[in-house]
Amino acid sequence: MTEEALAGAPPPVRPWPALDLTGVDFDPVLTELMREGPVNRIQLPNGEGWAWLLTRYDDVRMVANDARFSREAVMDHPVTRLAPHFIPTRGAVGFLDPPDHTRLRRAVAPAFTAKGVERVRDKARAMLDELVDELVQDGPPADLTGAVLSPFPIAVICELMGVPADDRHAMHSWTQLILSSSHGKKLSEKARNEMTAYFADLIGRREGSTAEDVASLLGAAVGRGEVTPQEAVGLAVLLQIGGEAVTNNSGQLFYLLLIRPDLAQRLRAEPEIRTRGVDELLRYIPHRSAVGLSRIAMEDVEIRGVRIRAGEPVYVSYLAANRDPDVFVDPEMIDFARSPNPHVAFGFGPHYCPGAQLARLESELLVDTLLDRLPDLRLSVPPDQVPFRKGALIRGPEALPVTW
Repeated sequence: MTEEALAGAPPPVRPWPALDLTGVDFDPVLTELMREGPVNRIQLPNGEGWAWLLTRYDDVRMVANDARFSREAVMDHPVTRLAPHFIPTRGAVGFLDPPDHTRLRRAVAPAFTAKGVERVRDKARAMLDELVDELVQDGPPADLTGAVLSPFPIAVICELMGVPADDRHAMHSWTQLILSSSHGKKLSEKARNEMTAYFADLIGRREGSTAEDVASLLGAAVGRGEVTPQEAVGLAVLLQIGGEAVTNNSGQLFYLLLIRPDLAQRLRAEPEIRTRGVDELLRYIPHRSAVGLSRIAMEDVEIRGVRIRAGEPVYVSYLAANRDPDVFVDPEMIDFARSPNPHVAFGFGPHYCPGAQLARLESELLVDTLLDRLPDLRLSVPPDQVPFRKGALIRGPEALPVTW
């Protein structure tokens, strides 16, 4: 912390441009901010004004779990942000605070518990085996993203959501438009509206259902009057979109294993460490560009000697928290023996990612299947020629050219 900040003057506002980063390079702007101190002020490329940024593990977890910082209030405050267009719907679960947030999450909780996720394990493994069969049959070279890492999470989240297989392509197309900043606001809004209409129809037809998929659970909750149709649809859209984040995360994970064959070889040789190994890779890979959604301070709060005033926006960086040297020894090193590993790759507090169990299951299945079935899997181009997504909120390779 600078003497100026300790004396009561706020830290300077640092511009944080939207960098199109490749590989698993850590954001250099975030690295500088972490060096400058635990509490910073930032200005992102879009929106208005500046916001606080917290980068230390303990502060990130505190804010993410503290009712004095509200997601709901963001709807009524102009906030500096990464996305060029901001299209949340009022009542969407990402912009709710407890107790409404808790009530809404409870409606779908059974589908995302360990037991609920286990319900789709065998089907997920069978779908993955089928995709890898086709990959092997077509022969190298291949695009691992297009052949496996993209269709697999789509198939799994659609299975969990209760979306018929014939509609998977439409879901994927809508998700890509919603998650990208490069197609413009109108196309993103159109895609969101079309996905919203789809789930309104699907959930509306399942109000009396006793099935265990998400659309059925939401339909039943609407039928019992526990959630409104609008709330149910908003949650379904968020979960469907979130399900595809696994494509980008697993793309980075496999890119890392392919440029570090020593890591892949160790996971092949020691299958008993794979669960812990996947967890460490999830801690290490930079999942997103810059920061996600902000919160608004509802009262004055002091953090590490800095006063955050009521009404001011606050961002937390889970990426920075996962590199906090006070919590993770040698945080820049990938250590498959790291234990405990209390990373926050899936967030923390009420907005902890509901699909965390599912994402872990998919990542573990992908590592098991691809490492065991393709022992000679390697990149077919130099690492710096792997194309990464541009203008994406969630980082990941656009294609992963491989051979074996």
